[in-house]
Amino acid sequence: MHVYFSGIGGAGIGPLALIAKTAGYEVSGSDKQTNLYIDYLAKHGVTDVHIGQTEEALASAHAKHPIDWFVYSSALPKENPEHPELVFTEKHGIRHTKRDEFLNHLLQEKNQKMVAIAGTHGKTTTTAMAIWLFKQLGIPLSYSVGAKLSYGEMGEYDPASEYFVYECDEYDRNFLAFRPYLSLITGVAWDHHDVYPTQANYDQAFGQFFEQSEKLVLWQADVDRLHIGTSVNKIVLSETDPKLAAIKLVGLVNRRDAWQVANALHLLVDEPIDKLIGLLEQFPGLSRRFEKLADNIYTDYAHTAEKIAGALNVALETNPNVVVVYEGLHNRRQHFMLDRGQFKDLFAGIQKVYWVPSYLAREDPNQKVLTPADLIKLSGYQALAEPAELHDKLKTAILAHANRGELVLCISAGAGGSLDEWLRRELTT
Repeated sequence: MHVYFSGIGGAGIGPLALIAKTAGYEVSGSDKQTNLYIDYLAKHGVTDVHIGQTEEALASAHAKHPIDWFVYSSALPKENPEHPELVFTEKHGIRHTKRDEFLNHLLQEKNQKMVAIAGTHGKTTTTAMAIWLFKQLGIPLSYSVGAKLSYGEMGEYDPASEYFVYECDEYDRNFLAFRPYLSLITGVAWDHHDVYPTQANYDQAFGQFFEQSEKLVLWQADVDRLHIGTSVNKIVLSETDPKLAAIKLVGLVNRRDAWQVANALHLLVDEPIDKLIGLLEQFPGLSRRFEKLADNIYTDYAHTAEKIAGALNVALETNPNVVVVYEGLHNRRQHFMLDRGQFKDLFAGIQKVYWVPSYLAREDPNQKVLTPADLIKLSGYQALAEPAELHDKLKTAILAHANRGELVLCISAGAGGSLDEWLRRELTT
C-alpha cells in the first residue's frame, strides 16, 4: 500500500510516516517548507518528500505509483478548505483521512493495544519516559512520540510488540478516534481555543475520552474538577504523595511524569514500582524539553501557561539565575493568556526576559497581531522584559548571559523559522 503523508515534517505526521515505512508500507509525502524533522526522516529512508504542497506535485507522485491512502494533518483543511492536495484526492477518488483513521487501521492490522498519553501538558515527556522504561525492561514496543530521542527513533514498529505507546493529542478532537487499552492523563487545563470555544467543550471531550479508555491513570485534581464517576476503571494518583519528592529527577513536572509512568507500567508488566522509578531516574531526556544546546543555554517547547511554569521550575531548580527568551506559540494563544491573566507572576524569579515575535499559525484574521512590545506592556513586564528579534544582537546577549554563568532558557514554539531553529543554526556554526 502506498501512503502519502501531507505535513510530513510535523511532529504528529512525521513519526507516523516512519512507523508506516517500518511496518512495510510504501511512504512518500509533502510539506510547506523544509525543516529538521524532514532532514531526520531522510536519514531514516523517507526520502520521497516534496517541498511545496501543490496539485501538480501530488499528481506527479500519483502517476509514478498510485496513492492508496492520503493522510493529512489537521492543519491542512483548517488553513485552506480548498487545499489543492485535498482537491486532487477528491477528484481522483483517493482515500483521504486525518492520521487517526490510518493509525487505527495499522493498530488493528498489526494487533496492537494502544497505551495513550493524553492531557494538556506533559504528553511528550511522559510518552518518552514510557518508551524509555519499556526499552530498559527489554520489552518489545511500538510507539509514536513528537520529539527526537537519544535512545530510539521518533516512531518505531516492532512486530513482536503487544503495546503501541502513543502521544495522543486532543487538537481537532483527534484523540476521540481511539479506544485505548490504557490511558495516562497528564493533566487537563483548557487549550486549543479555536477547536474548543469554552472550557466546558474541552472538559466534555476529555470526559468522552475517559469513557472510551478501558483503563485510566490520572491525577486527583482532574478527578475532582471533572467529576469522574466510579464507573470508570481508574487509578487515581495524589499530587501530595510524599514519594513524589523522593524521585531523583530535576523539576516537579518530571517527577510527576515519572510517578505516573511507573504506576501505569506497574499495571502492564507487574514490575515493582520502586524498580521502575529507579530506571526512570536514569531517563536521559529528549529534544526540546529542557534540551541543552550549549553551556548554560537550553531550549524548551513550552507554550501554555502550565508548560511554561513547569519549564521555569526545572530551570530554577538547576540554576537560581535564569534568563528567558520567550517566543509565544500562536497570536491567538497570547490573547487568551492575557485575557485570563495567565502572564501574571509567570516570570517571577527570572532575571530578564527577551520577548521575540510570536510564531504564527492557524490564526484568527480578526485578531490584532500582538507585538513583543504590546505583550510586555499588557502583561506588566516593562521592568523585566525587552522586545527582541532573531538577530545578532540577541545572540550576543544570550552568549553574554551564558558566559556569566546564568542559565538561558529559550521557550520556543514552532518548527521552520522558529526561535529553536534559529538557535540551532547560530550555535552550531
